[in-house]
Amino acid sequence: MVLKTIIALALLIAGLATVTTWRVSRNEAVAEASFPPEGQLIDVDGVSVHAVVMGHGPDVVLIHGSSGNTRDMTFALAPILAEDFRVIVFDRPGLGYSDSFNPDGETLEEQTEILRRAAVKLGADKPIVAGQSYGGSVSLAWAVTQPEHISALVLIAPAAIPWETPLDGFNRMAATKPGNALVLPLINAFVPDWYVEQALDGVFSPQTAPEGYAEHFGPGLTMRPASMHANAMQRANLLDEVRALQPRYKDISVPTEVVHGTADTTVGLEWHAEPLIDQIPGAELIELPGIGHMPQIVAAPEVAAAIIRAAQRAGLR
Repeated sequence: MVLKTIIALALLIAGLATVTTWRVSRNEAVAEASFPPEGQLIDVDGVSVHAVVMGHGPDVVLIHGSSGNTRDMTFALAPILAEDFRVIVFDRPGLGYSDSFNPDGETLEEQTEILRRAAVKLGADKPIVAGQSYGGSVSLAWAVTQPEHISALVLIAPAAIPWETPLDGFNRMAATKPGNALVLPLINAFVPDWYVEQALDGVFSPQTAPEGYAEHFGPGLTMRPASMHANAMQRANLLDEVRALQPRYKDISVPTEVVHGTADTTVGLEWHAEPLIDQIPGAELIELPGIGHMPQIVAAPEVAAAIIRAAQRAGLR
């Protein structure tokens, strides 16, 4: 009887593994066919970096946040900016269609270096750099570690000041090898679309994802196990990296604009943006009343205006 139970359990596990593997393969193929690369793949010493380029004028680099990809910026913000700038939108390492190259999670400085080198390959040696949320942290690292390769800095709801809350349980799990091998494939295979869409709305709170955003953004790209794992490892390292970066904010010398919604409960205005402008010489804060964590989508004209002001302050317009 015990032997039969063990055999039945083993067959059940094997069957679940087979179905999971098939569903993950199918879901990834559907996501990548439905949401292919928007731009070009740039080789940086063997690392592939996905970049979308549009418009003409002074160079602006846009860097998306956690769990994002280029489509987060091309939905609303990049087309507005392309009327006045040459806009370069990157997938960060391990997300979208850019390669992951550090098995322990790409650091802020590593991401800055690879994206900066990709920008140079596109002829943008000294762009305006604008990043949202985690992308704001990368942008801060760019300004601190690559001061000769930046003209102005625009931070959109940036994660900038060391915080006290622990990393959420999902990302703690997803950053581990067992979580990556066992749990993330199950999430990809069996979490329903309605749950993903509901979670997407939560990111926009108190707003909701605008009509057409999910169809443009492609949540299935984010739900690929490798992308979830890469994102989680980066998130797991972020707090210590921000702690190390913060003392160097005082050395940032380029014109800096900080755009932050007053209703942002993901990266709080009072905790991050307000102290930050006192630590970067000459930084200006633009508060967006009632806006949550996604100004680049729901307040794109206001974010574009901040980038235009940064360009004017830098003498680029």
